[in-house]
Amino acid sequence: MGKIFKTKLTTATIVLIPACIGINYLGKLFASLLKLPLWLDSIGTCIGACLGGPVIGAICGAANNLIYGLTTGDNITLIYAITSLGIGLVVGILARMGFMKTFPKSFICALGGGLAAVCISTPLNILFWGGTTGNVWGDALFAATQASGMAVGLGSFLDEIVVDVPDKIITIIIVYLIVKGLPKKLTALYDVNAETERLD
Repeated sequence: MGKIFKTKLTTATIVLIPACIGINYLGKLFASLLKLPLWLDSIGTCIGACLGGPVIGAICGAANNLIYGLTTGDNITLIYAITSLGIGLVVGILARMGFMKTFPKSFICALGGGLAAVCISTPLNILFWGGTTGNVWGDALFAATQASGMAVGLGSFLDEIVVDVPDKIITIIIVYLIVKGLPKKLTALYDVNAETERLD
């Protein structure tokens, strides 16, 4: 278990964190402007988690929400920093367990990240927003569940699933392709079991 959470704090890792936060920020802004049925705000979190491990993934996720919320005035985002932290931890743990080594296995990472988001966000949605997520597509489903008399908790859970699980599948596919496309010399900088290497 110790190896899973082991974190290599090097210059490469310190540079990775703001880069991943920037990717998250742009993804969320893009999805928000286009009113997409996805969040696209955890691509950087998952890159950080896959390369740097669960601790780095959690930092990237939580920091992105705090920065996005404070710079855009989107207070909703601030509350969900805990969700992004959970996504980073879960994807990082699964990546360290080898679930990003092959494309089929990466779907376990996607489901893990998606379910972490659903389980953490659903109670927050109920507590702060009456069960809605703030996503147009998910909230349309929530409205339909409430019109049919379904319990708020179950309706909110389904609202999250239809947005978060597809979002994490698309996110992990993108992350898998990015990480696999990186030079070995670069990814070795984040390998906690490898000797420290230089890029030159």
